[in-house]
Amino acid sequence: MQTSLPSGVPEHLAVIMDGNRRWARERGLPKALGHGRGAKRVRGLVEACMARGVRWLTLFAFSTENWKRPADEVSSLMGLFLLYLQKEASDMHKNGVRLKVIGDRSAFDARLQTLMANVEAMTAHNTQITLTIAANYGGRWDMLQAVQAWQAANPQQPVSAMTEDALVAHLSLAGAPEPDLLIRTGGESRISNFMLWQSAYTELYFTPVLWPDFSPESLDQALAWYAQRERRFGGADATPLPNQLAAG
Repeated sequence: MQTSLPSGVPEHLAVIMDGNRRWARERGLPKALGHGRGAKRVRGLVEACMARGVRWLTLFAFSTENWKRPADEVSSLMGLFLLYLQKEASDMHKNGVRLKVIGDRSAFDARLQTLMANVEAMTAHNTQITLTIAANYGGRWDMLQAVQAWQAANPQQPVSAMTEDALVAHLSLAGAPEPDLLIRTGGESRISNFMLWQSAYTELYFTPVLWPDFSPESLDQALAWYAQRERRFGGADATPLPNQLAAG
């Protein structure tokens, strides 16, 4: 197991993949083609992260708010998700990618839910990188369901007895390190209800690059920015990045 990371590389990278629709609109193309082009970028990002030593990658694919979009666009996104899992599952497994899907799956059709579960089971023991896809996910939903899950597991306890550690155990990303770096493409400067609890001390990087144009070079620019950050975690003194400590 890898014990140190190259200088400037986060252990856990999160990405809000924004800009597919604008990318299509700027080219006079249907929105579905923008989403399709964006989906093709995922494989390249996973490969680039593996090559650079990132161990956890979490992608915001579909939020709880995205259901408000036109029905044909939502249907296209669901189809892309299904196609992505069908096409990429075998290669992900061969390359040591562990896939996890977080979010409320109850709104997805049975075929998609089954495919998610099958790919998760097939890749469960892979260790090169953990790819987490957030689908029908929202940070507020995540905290709410965690409280409800804790209460269900502790029916005799009042909510006042719940600790932070106890709550974290029921969040969607339980067991994963908190993200070190969150990248949002597309030029917007907000996190849009993504990983609200987990991102309390995450470094936030906003880029105007639209997601379908986000390349390995774009990733390297973000990593170079991250490498210069002094992380304080609420303290008075800067804390060196964990990988810088390991490097020496």
